[in-house]
Amino acid sequence: MRRMSDFTIHAKRRKQLQEKMQHGIAVIPTAPETVRNGDAHYDYRHDSHFYYLSGFAEPEAVLVLVAGETRQSVLFCREKNPEREIWDGFRYGPAAAAGHFGFDAAHPIEQLDEKLTELMGNQPALFYPLGTDANWDARLLRLREAVKAKSRSGIRAPGEIRDVRTLLDEMRLIKDEQEQNIMRRAAKISCDAHRRAMRFTRPGQYEYEVEAELLHEFCRHGARQPAYTSIVAGGANACTLHYVGNDAKLNDGDLLLIDAGCEFDSYASDITRTFPVNGKFSPAQKDVYEIVLAAQAAAIAAAKPGKLWNAPHEAALRVLAQGFVDLKLCQGSVEAVLESESYKQFYMHRTGHWLGMDVHDVGEYKIGDAWRPLTPGMTLTVEPGCYIRPADNIPRALWNIGIRIEDDVLITPNGNEVLTQEAPKTVQEIEEMMRRE
Repeated sequence: MRRMSDFTIHAKRRKQLQEKMQHGIAVIPTAPETVRNGDAHYDYRHDSHFYYLSGFAEPEAVLVLVAGETRQSVLFCREKNPEREIWDGFRYGPAAAAGHFGFDAAHPIEQLDEKLTELMGNQPALFYPLGTDANWDARLLRLREAVKAKSRSGIRAPGEIRDVRTLLDEMRLIKDEQEQNIMRRAAKISCDAHRRAMRFTRPGQYEYEVEAELLHEFCRHGARQPAYTSIVAGGANACTLHYVGNDAKLNDGDLLLIDAGCEFDSYASDITRTFPVNGKFSPAQKDVYEIVLAAQAAAIAAAKPGKLWNAPHEAALRVLAQGFVDLKLCQGSVEAVLESESYKQFYMHRTGHWLGMDVHDVGEYKIGDAWRPLTPGMTLTVEPGCYIRPADNIPRALWNIGIRIEDDVLITPNGNEVLTQEAPKTVQEIEEMMRRE
């Protein structure tokens, strides 16, 4: 059930998409249910594009939008079925769904092919998320051929097929007020989870014990699922960017990197914090940490309206390069390090990504060949890092130090808002949070 929603906003989004389409028909299916093993399914999660336009969370549903002089918004969904509802839970059914979610009409999903063949007639273009599902691709091509078979009756099939995501991705890139409020809530829950993890962690525990604390905090605030598989990486594991084993013992003197965020009301949060397992940074750990923290501060300062997408990355990279030179990890001047890309031994990823309904959210990063300007309503992560694997030319005190600091940043008219600022990240804040009397 929705908690923080006004379904009229979904109707406004459908109208906006129809205006962008100008003329044609859009077909947007939700995600299928997926078998985990035997007759058990994975927890169901709807398709983001479908949900963005509909607010409808049930499986086996398709949204059809007709644009032009006469606009239609039609939902196809499962019928009411009291017997199945005893086993699987509540279903809206077409009649209730049409009224509750503001569709012009709703029909049983079993009637989709028949109705869609009618609706596609004399439409100049078919808008559809091309290539996401081979079965759907084949099905729509087959229905288009069925419309073509009516040509002697004067009915024309869509002359072209366009990827509806080209329009939808740009719409979703700018978060409206409702979306911003949901993302603030997701961020708050995730900040509380990271604070809980810091207070809980101590030497001798296992990574999965800390992960359990995160999941507990998510769930008790209504965020039933993480937005992505949590990374809880102690010691050398933090130098593996996508480590998800989460089964190693936490050792005294090691750092723990946690990259975890909840999904709340279909919107993701994404936070990374790195802190000492024993609650106290060693001098070497502190030196590296302060460099990454300074790099993140520079990147966040560069994330404001009018700046190009790449500006935060470039700002962070310059600070990291200087830090790597100071630590004698890289040789030469900052400019030489940047030009040779020798920094990539220790920092090999970008400094952020779009954030929204998907943790790596939709939207182009370039317009043509140029980085796009940041605009109010865009939400991105800012996440510089440093990963030092053992090597002969690296001081042993720096071996296996993996640090990433990540926050969620909303671009505002006057600058930005760090949605995840409540998660401690300075050395002093972290050590105070972890201090045990």
